Parts: sequence; structure tokens; C-alpha cells
Amino acid sequence: MLRSMFSAISGLRAHQTKLDVTGNNIANVNTVGFKASQTVFQDTLSQVIRAGGAAAQNRGGTNPAQVGLGVKVAAITTNWNQGATQSTGRATDFMIEGDGFFVTRAGNEQLYTRAGSFDFDSTGKLVTPDGSILQGWMADASGTINPNGPIKDLSVPYGQTVAPVATTSGTLAGNLPSGNATGTSVQTATTMYDQQGVGHDVSYTFTKNATDDWSLAVTVDGAPMTLSDNSVTFNADGTMSNPAAPYSVDFTPGVAGWPGPVTLDLSGIKQYGSANTVSATKQDGFAMGSLESFSLGNDGTITGVYSNGLRQSIGQLAMASFNNPGGLEKAGNSSFRVGDNSGAAMVGQAGTGGRGVLNAGALEMSNVDLAEEFTGLIVAQRGFQANSRVITSSDEILQDLVNLKR
Repeated sequence: MLRSMFSAISGLRAHQTKLDVTGNNIANVNTVGFKASQTVFQDTLSQVIRAGGAAAQNRGGTNPAQVGLGVKVAAITTNWNQGATQSTGRATDFMIEGDGFFVTRAGNEQLYTRAGSFDFDSTGKLVTPDGSILQGWMADASGTINPNGPIKDLSVPYGQTVAPVATTSGTLAGNLPSGNATGTSVQTATTMYDQQGVGHDVSYTFTKNATDDWSLAVTVDGAPMTLSDNSVTFNADGTMSNPAAPYSVDFTPGVAGWPGPVTLDLSGIKQYGSANTVSATKQDGFAMGSLESFSLGNDGTITGVYSNGLRQSIGQLAMASFNNPGGLEKAGNSSFRVGDNSGAAMVGQAGTGGRGVLNAGALEMSNVDLAEEFTGLIVAQRGFQANSRVITSSDEILQDLVNLKR
């Protein structure tokens, strides 16, 4: 009788644990980045009533007779399937599509999370709702990121200014109409900058001299510039023959604070029998600007958008992967820490080494399946009730046994 009671008691405890796990899953049905857990049972030791015997020449073998001594919780496993996507439109909401974790710092401890709802603190750092700081690589002044260096706190310095840069190169591209009459001109213009970020009007004029022969004139603020070569000629197939490869010319602006020279790339200009499409497509200078907004790429790169039109990398989010994410220990606040059986964190860029890609303006929601959880709730409830009935039955039998003596 006592064996059945103790077995039933272990069943009550195990099913209570299953109820606890199921209740926690249901409670976190709307928790960002939450991963549901499942309870796995296994039987405990069994008492051997009669040992088994091997077959002999004159008799057959016998199986052992064993009575189980109950059940125990073998494991509480985590379901790492992808949760549903919720679009939020917030620039600081990041979602991982695939495997991997965001890396955060809480005090001196490094933690890992799938919950990508971040915000700014008073110092411009990206933080989780509980104050852990998002980790990654910050770019240097030129916008270069070194993903092989140590990770550190990520911040987006709103209002940060970038110093002006003088223009040293420009690009012209498009089509010069081959059907234009001799003496006609094609003109386009752009703005270039000196060392103090002052803009200067730069005009380009192509004048047709003869078939397949044009001349280029450049003016800065209306003043004509001297070019290293102002003759632009084309082959019969419309490709450029002069200037020779790499099809570029130079001029010195002659403006105080803008020493030059400026190199013009003409390799994108062709001469075909269609309309004029020549335009100034690029120049590398810019005025002083301040950070106004940012965007996140799929590889985790944070690109700042400045008031002067400059787009430059600010930093890049770091992501971690594990050989066995099931071995991570839950640290609360939707975070995990390295466990004894998780393996070391392999930190790297999104989209590499088996790590997923990032999606800005969206969150990964809980992967809890309510239908499955309520079914599990019913199973746990019935299991608990059945084990309680075993205890009741055993108690009644023991009562009958005691009543034999009157």
C-alpha cells in the first residue's frame, strides 16, 4: 500500500510542476521574445520483486518482476521555434529572424536576449526596459566598423556634428546626344564644398566641336577653371576614347580654403543617338551636419542620417550564438546567461556563422501556442486528479486493513 501512495505522491509533485510550467507559459503569452517550455517526465527506480533468469538447456528464461516507485521530472526543455512577427514601426525595435541572441551588459555581467525592444537612456545608449545596455561595435570618425574588435556599449549620439570635408572628386555620367549639331552645348551643375563646408556652384558644359568630338568647360562660382584635358572624344561605338583610361580630368578650384585638386570621373559618359542625360551623380565633400535619424540594416549596421545629407555608419549590433541554446540559464527580464552545458558564446555579425538577420521596426512575439497549453493544462489536471485518487484508494484499503482488528 505504501508503495502505491508514495508513487502517487511523486505523480502529484510531477504534475504540479507541469502545471507550474504551463501556467508560466500562459502568463507570458504576450511577452516579447519569450520561448515556451515543456515538461518531460521519466519514471524513477523500480523495486525488483523477482529477478529474471536466463534460459537453460532444460528450462526457459524468466523475465524480472518489477514494481515502479513513481515518476519524476526529467527535464524542462525550451522551445526555440521562431515567434510571430509584430510590426511596431519604432526605429529602436529590432527582431532576429533566425537563430541568435542580442548581447547586453547588466553591470559587469554579459547577458543574452531575444527581446529586441530597446530605447535610449539619458546618455544616448541603447538599453533594454530593465536598463541592460545593448552591445556591439562603434564606428570611428570615418564611419569604419571593426567587427573583429571587442564589443562595447552601443549609443546613437543624436545632435552629434560631423566636421565639413572639402570636395576632392566628382563623377559625371549619362549620354551626350550624337545627333546634336556642331556648336551646341549640354550643361549640368552641382554643389561642391571647401574645407569650411561652404558650398560652391560648379557648372559643367560640354560643347560639340565635330562628329564624336566635344570639349568640356568647368566653372566654379562663375569663374572658368583650367582642366588637365578639356577634349572629350568618342569611338564609333559611343565609348570614350579621350581622356584615356581611367577617363578622368583634374582641375584646381583656386578658391581660398579649397586647395584641390578635384578629380572628375568621366567614365560613365557615353555618346549614343538618344536624348541628353548627362548629370553630376556624385561628389565626396559635404558641409557640417548633425545627426537627425538612423536606420538599421539586416546585418545590424546602424546608419546615421545627417542634416547635410551624409549617411554614415554609427555602429553595428553584435549577435551571439551557442552550440546548445537549451543549456542557457534564464536570468529573468527575458534574458539568459551562459550555462554549464550551453557552450561558450560565439559573438559575431548578423547573417554570419549561423546567426540570423535583423529586421528593424518589428518585434518577435512569444511562441506560446495557447491551444497546446490549454490541452497540456487539461492533461496535467487529469493526471493530478488520477494520482490523488490513487492516494484515496490506498487510504481506504489501509482503513479496511485496520478494521480487521476490532
